[in-house]
Amino acid sequence: MAENIFQGEMDPEIAALLGTVSGSIPAAPPPPDFNSIFDEQIESAEPVEAPSVDLRAESFPEVTKRFETVPHNGLNDPNYYKIALSNEGDIAQRVHTILQKYLNTKDPKDRSVYRQQFITAFWDFLLGVAKKAPGKIPDPKKYLLRFGILHPTFIDAETRAFFAKIVVDNVLNQPIYYLDEWFKAVGTGVVRNSTTDEVRVAKNNNSIRLQQLLEKAIGKLDGAKSLLKAKDEERVNLEKALQERISIIFEHFPLDGFQDIQSCYTDSQKRVFGEIQEVLKNLLKSDHELDMYLKDFYQAETDVKSLREKVEEEGGGVTVDVRAVDTEFETVRQMAKLTIGRQGNHFPLLSGDYFHCGPNDVGFRENIITQFTQIEATDPEAFCRSYKNRLNRIVPYVVLIPTYGDLGICWEPFDRFNRATSRGRIVIPMYPKNLSVAVLSAVADLRWQVAKEKASYYWMEEGLTGNYYQWFAKMKLKGDVKEYFIQDYITWMTKESEGIQKLDKEIRGVFWRHMPFSKAVKEKLKGRSYVYQELYQRDVNRSMSDGY
Repeated sequence: MAENIFQGEMDPEIAALLGTVSGSIPAAPPPPDFNSIFDEQIESAEPVEAPSVDLRAESFPEVTKRFETVPHNGLNDPNYYKIALSNEGDIAQRVHTILQKYLNTKDPKDRSVYRQQFITAFWDFLLGVAKKAPGKIPDPKKYLLRFGILHPTFIDAETRAFFAKIVVDNVLNQPIYYLDEWFKAVGTGVVRNSTTDEVRVAKNNNSIRLQQLLEKAIGKLDGAKSLLKAKDEERVNLEKALQERISIIFEHFPLDGFQDIQSCYTDSQKRVFGEIQEVLKNLLKSDHELDMYLKDFYQAETDVKSLREKVEEEGGGVTVDVRAVDTEFETVRQMAKLTIGRQGNHFPLLSGDYFHCGPNDVGFRENIITQFTQIEATDPEAFCRSYKNRLNRIVPYVVLIPTYGDLGICWEPFDRFNRATSRGRIVIPMYPKNLSVAVLSAVADLRWQVAKEKASYYWMEEGLTGNYYQWFAKMKLKGDVKEYFIQDYITWMTKESEGIQKLDKEIRGVFWRHMPFSKAVKEKLKGRSYVYQELYQRDVNRSMSDGY
């Protein structure tokens, strides 16, 4: 190499352009032989664990630790740039060469050309880093994948200190992944590849057919467990109600003048006899349904066991692409483009020129959990899916991508082979102009796609999507109906939830019905305006007629 890319000290010209002082990074020992660096082996690591779906969880855990008390030292390593580029072959040299030309050129046209060349070369380079993620990679490569930091001096000291304090591990055990963690999960088989047209499998492949049947059976088994727990809780509550009513019957007082004779049943006690009969009837019904669900559970358990044995006989499972990370990387690249949009900033590195986020605006894991908690406080069914008339709260997989995008997206509403309990997949850019809007747009996309899949062929006629589409058509609006919905959802959550009437009256009614606010928000709004008071009264009327 002509340039000392593996020196701890940056090229003086690059340092000057970035506003850094040459020598502020301690010099490293003489660079090792080029070939010895690229023959370096990555130490293997244990597979990661994916957080299981807990249908009993009703909320996100409280974020008690937003930052590390002791910052990690990875960003202070004088050899950071060397380690980040090492062991990646000729593409690392190409990335470095183009980056130098991009930073050194004074001509705006040449700079634009080099910028585009660098973007293309960097993604090719990043693939090599991603393929090593299932193993144990050094901190510079991890932070490159996680935060887009190629060289620490591309950002100022204050920003470096901020990123050094971000919590490294998933201590809250939520399905929220940085890119290095996501590639590790996919590469070790913990999480399957994201669905794309390119990886769909042939129907005549018996191994694939068995795997799909197994995934469907696992979904039924998980759903059966959920129904069993719900029905058991219902029976326990009915038994408690029965005990309370029976205890009322035993309450007597001595008759006046007859200390050894108890009083007759009061009118309220006599009414309890009728209530007891109703509770007993409901208990028998609940027990009968519990017995049915138990049989369904045992059948699903048998099916899963049988299909697992058959899958093992076929070779232990299906590998659509032996290079799972390669396939997922291309998917992630498309995800990144979608979060940015055509007119957005596609520069792939964290740079002080483009990074203008405050601490609460960066999409790191703890901030995302805080945002989700706030969303559920307003829209309690944001992450719920209906299965056999029961709402299950299922938090989707969240992939955090270090881009300057402004909109989050939903890649999959759920696994098509396990509609009961599988997680959907949403993608959130880490450096948006407004993190709240980026997260809300992802949740809105998830809500739309879940409702659309639920309505199936009738998505333009029934449910949330049907009602919204009918209004969209009636208003003769042009463009993508989903994009309109996403913007209206953001308005619903940020304005209407505060009593600021911005939506069309008809859409307000649709959202109130199909995406209801929490009870606390409804109670607050009903006193703000006659508009919300009327909607609130409709809820009361529906509940009284058992039609809600």
